[in-house]
Amino acid sequence: MAIRPGSKTNVELWTREEKGMVRRLDSVAVEEPLEIRLRAGHRERVVAITMRTPGSDFELAAGFLYGEGVVRNANSIRSISYCVDRAKEKEQLFNVVTVDLATERLPDLGGLERHFLTTSACGVCGRASLEILRSRGCRPLPIAWTIPANLLPLLPERLGSRQGVFRATGGLHAAGLFTKQGELIALREDVGRHNAMDKLIGWALLQDRLPLSDYLVLVSGRASYELLQKALAAELPLFCAVSAPSSLAVRLAREFSLTLVGFLRGERFNVYGGRERILAADAPCLPRVAKDA
Repeated sequence: MAIRPGSKTNVELWTREEKGMVRRLDSVAVEEPLEIRLRAGHRERVVAITMRTPGSDFELAAGFLYGEGVVRNANSIRSISYCVDRAKEKEQLFNVVTVDLATERLPDLGGLERHFLTTSACGVCGRASLEILRSRGCRPLPIAWTIPANLLPLLPERLGSRQGVFRATGGLHAAGLFTKQGELIALREDVGRHNAMDKLIGWALLQDRLPLSDYLVLVSGRASYELLQKALAAELPLFCAVSAPSSLAVRLAREFSLTLVGFLRGERFNVYGGRERILAADAPCLPRVAKDA
């Protein structure tokens, strides 16, 4: 019987301490491949393989496909299941997810293939990347609401207080979805920044919460183009990161009117685009969460 992999595992190691080298056990984040397959009618096709932390795999697959424009909403998906291929080794059955589409024909996956072949080293310019988003129907996000500047410094503490696997391993990225009042309503962790974001958006898709135009997101690492294009697809108007943005992420934010906040640490942060959504005036009585919450 196949054993479902967990999000962390124990490893034996040596630690240098004052008295010398000491043998001990430590927790590390699990990293295993996830193969995503699409099925429609009697046809099936592998569309992606990503290294991820096991857990929320169905959300990861759904969020990835939504971010790439393969599915439009929850009704586009008939079911999601783990592999039942008897030819696969038992330990790999939970590393393969099949998304059964609510159509009889597979969609055109040409754009998806080009996306996977394009990396930062391929020579494809930023302008072309932004044109791809426009061709998929992405438009500038309306400025429908604002938040006070003093709300944002509270978010990293609230995100960190809920990162259970990170506290045990120190090896995971996180993406958290917040209300405009600063309430954390969903959090997903993964060894990959993009996977954590896909899991979060996949959760929203399967919960029928898309678009996310009334929410903001905070990620525990840097803000890359890849993450911002996923936020744009979900119509997330405010994207925060505790680290730096890339140049193409800044261009995307400014082109599509997405508020991009970087270096959100302590009481300081930088705004790289969409400044209009952040009020300089502070809001009263915004409580901090207890560190052990």
